[in-house]
Amino acid sequence: MAITLDPKVPSGPIAEKWDRHKFAMKLVNPANKRKYTIIVVGTGLAGASAAASLGELGYNVLNFCIQDSPRRAHSIAAQGGINAAKNYQNDGDSVYRLFYDTVKGGDYRSREANVYRLAQLSVNIIDQCVAQGVPFAREYGGLLDNRSFGGAQVSRTFYARGQTGQQLLLGAYQSLMRQVQQKAVRLFPRREMLDVVLVDGKARGIVIRNLMTGAIEKYAGDAVILATGGYGTAYYLSTNAVNSNVTAAWRAHKRGALFANPCFTQIHPTCIPVSGPHQSKLTLMSESLRNDGRVWVPKNKGDRRPPDQIPEDERDYYLERKYPSFGNLVPRDVASRNAKQACDDGRGVGESGLAVYLDFKDAIGRIGVDSIKEKYGNLFQMYQKITDEDPYKVPMRIYPAMHYAMGGLWVDYNLMSTIPGLHVLGEANFSDHGANRLGASALMQGLADGYFVIPYTIGDYLAANPLPKLTIEHDAFKEAADNVQKRIDTLLSVKGAKTIRSIHRELGAVLWDDVGMSRNEAGLRRALERIPKLRDDFWHNVSVPGTPDNLNQSLEYAGRVADYLEFAELLTLDALNRRESCGGHFREESQTPENEALRDDANYSYAAAWEFKGVGKAPELHKEPLVFDEVHLTQRSYK
Repeated sequence: MAITLDPKVPSGPIAEKWDRHKFAMKLVNPANKRKYTIIVVGTGLAGASAAASLGELGYNVLNFCIQDSPRRAHSIAAQGGINAAKNYQNDGDSVYRLFYDTVKGGDYRSREANVYRLAQLSVNIIDQCVAQGVPFAREYGGLLDNRSFGGAQVSRTFYARGQTGQQLLLGAYQSLMRQVQQKAVRLFPRREMLDVVLVDGKARGIVIRNLMTGAIEKYAGDAVILATGGYGTAYYLSTNAVNSNVTAAWRAHKRGALFANPCFTQIHPTCIPVSGPHQSKLTLMSESLRNDGRVWVPKNKGDRRPPDQIPEDERDYYLERKYPSFGNLVPRDVASRNAKQACDDGRGVGESGLAVYLDFKDAIGRIGVDSIKEKYGNLFQMYQKITDEDPYKVPMRIYPAMHYAMGGLWVDYNLMSTIPGLHVLGEANFSDHGANRLGASALMQGLADGYFVIPYTIGDYLAANPLPKLTIEHDAFKEAADNVQKRIDTLLSVKGAKTIRSIHRELGAVLWDDVGMSRNEAGLRRALERIPKLRDDFWHNVSVPGTPDNLNQSLEYAGRVADYLEFAELLTLDALNRRESCGGHFREESQTPENEALRDDANYSYAAAWEFKGVGKAPELHKEPLVFDEVHLTQRSYK
C-alpha cells in the first residue's frame, strides 16, 4: 500500500485552527465510550495524562508500564520547569511569542500548526496542574512565580524548585490512580511492549513480555497509543534513565509507522562531565541554573590553575561575549556547541579538559546563599553528592551530553501515525520541537498531548472507523506473538563471549564521535560502515545469560540493544541525507563564517519520514514539506 503523508492541518487562520478542528471532529456518545478499549503504552507525563483523561471520559483503558510504578517514569527526572504563555511577569509574553520562540528555537523545522496549538494549550496546562495540587513556586504575594530559560527573553517557565518533572508526574499519577480506583483504567506494571498488532491495516492490539514471569501476553483494543519516550540511550551515555529505550517505537516502525527526523537529537549543555568508563548514565544539571550561573573558561590554553586563582581579566565568559542579547540563556544547541569549541581549543577545565565552569559566585554575592538555596538547593545538593565538590564555594563543572530526541514516529495533526489507529504522544513522536527543543517545552508537549489533544482526536478516529470486535484469538495476534518469541529465542541461543554492555558502549562511542554534537560526511559514512559490523558482531558473539521464563534483566537489555543496532543505522543515514545544519544537527560543511548553524531552506525545508524496508536494506524517504505562513524563514540569531 502506497504511503501518503497527509498532515491533516485544518484550514483557516492559525489562531482558529484548533478550535475549528475540535468542532469539526466526530464525537463518541458518552454511553458508547465504554464500548471502546484504548491501549496506552507508557505512564510518563504523556501516557499517564492520556490514560487518566480517557478513563475520565468513560473509555475502557489498558495502561502498560515498563517500571514497577508509573511514578518511576523518566518524566520524573525533568528539573527546570514547564513553559506557559501566561504573561504573569507582564514582560511582553503571549501565545504568539511562545509560538514564535518555539518555531525559531527549533530552527524552522517544525510544523507551524502543531506548535501554535501547543502554545495555546500551555495556559490550560498550568491551570490543570494547579488544580491537581502541583506545588509550583510562588512569589511573596502568592502568585505563581516564573523564571527564564534558554531561547527566550521573557520569564515564562513555571517550576517547583529543581523537581518540576517529579511534581508534574505525581499530579498526573494521582489522576491516573483515581481512574484505576474507579476501574476505568487497568494498570499493567512491569510489562514491555514488543510488537503492535495490525488487523485490516489498523492498530488493534499489542504483544508484551511480562518482565516478572517472562510470559508473552496479548491484548486487544480499538486503538493504541504509544507514549514511550525517546531514544537518547542509543548513545549509551545520556541523561536518560537506563531503562529508556526505542523498542516500542522501533517495533511499530517495522510494522509500517514512518520514523521522522531521527537525526534531530538534542545535546544538553549542562551535564556533570563523564568521570570514567564505569558509568552507565550521566546526570543532568538543570538549564535553570543558567539564570544565575555564569559560564566561563580560562582565556589561555592549558591553564590548569584552580578557578579561584584565575583572575577576572583572564576568564572568558564566552556566551556573554558572543551573544550579548541572550548571554548564558542561549538555546541548548548554541550553548553546547560553544562549550565543545572552547574545549576543542584547549581551554577546557577539570582533569579531562572536557568541561567548562558554571559559576555562582556573582549571584551569591548579589542575592545571597539563602536565595540560591531556595531556587536550586536540591540541584546543588545533587551535584555535591556526585562530585564531592561544594558548588556554593567552587564553580560547577559541566559539559554537553546526549539528552532529548526531537525525532520520533511521524504523526499528523491528530497525533496519529501512518498506521491507522496508532497514535503517538510526547517524546515518542517527532514532536513540535523541530531540530532543537527549547528548555521547559518537553513537559508542556507531553501534557498537552495527553490532557488536551488526544481526548478529542482519538474520539474522531473511533467514531469515523468501523472497528469490528475481535479477541486475542485472531491470527494476527498469534503471528505477532510468534515473532516476539522467535526473537527472544534467537537472543538466548547466541551464547557468545561478549557482554551486552560492551557492545552497547561501543555503539554509543560510534554515535557520539560521528553522529553527536558535530557531524561531517566522512564521519557519518564511517559510522554507516561500523554500525552494521557491530550489529553482526552482536548476533554472533553476544552473551545473554539466563532463561526466558522469569525475571531476566539481561534479556530485556539485549532486546533493547538489538533494536538500537538497527535504529542507529537509520539515525546516521538521516544525518547524512540532511546536508544542512539546523538546531542540534550540526553539519560542519554547512556553517556561517561565525560557526553558527547554516540551514538550506531550498532543499531541506521538510520533515524526513522514513519507511522501513528491512534490516540492512535502504529505507525509503518520504517528505512532508514544511510551510511557514506565520514565521518567516530567517537565519537564527541570538546575538
